[in-house]
Amino acid sequence: MIVALHRLADPVTSIFRIVIGLLFTLRGIASIFGVLGGHRGSGQAVEFAVWPTWWAALIQLVGGLLVLVGLGTRIAAIVCSGSMAYAYFVVHQPEALLPQQNGGELAALFCWSFLLVAILGPGKWAVESLMSRRREEERSPALATAS
Repeated sequence: MIVALHRLADPVTSIFRIVIGLLFTLRGIASIFGVLGGHRGSGQAVEFAVWPTWWAALIQLVGGLLVLVGLGTRIAAIVCSGSMAYAYFVVHQPEALLPQQNGGELAALFCWSFLLVAILGPGKWAVESLMSRRREEERSPALATAS
């Protein structure tokens, strides 16, 4: 049973990364373009280059896309995690101590989810994993013929 579960670790890691990246990307799209309900459900886009909302939305869009496809995953996930920690402590936590009281549950969940992605890595189903496998395949025949 445990051996069977161990085989699922890599696919589940990849699926987790893809889902978290997609959800974050959609939040960025909503905030920057005012679609999908807009910023925080207002139906509006955030004003261009306004600190910190527009920049947070840009991190959501770009960082979420990078995590989604698995390219520069660990660095992108750290930036995304940090942006959500900032959102929690600067925007939500001053309102009340607990996430259930201050509306910061989503920021806390994204923060810890991206930290997990940064630690676990992108998994096999990622662009950077594919690129790494191709480089190894290109080197392997060269090493075999050199011997």
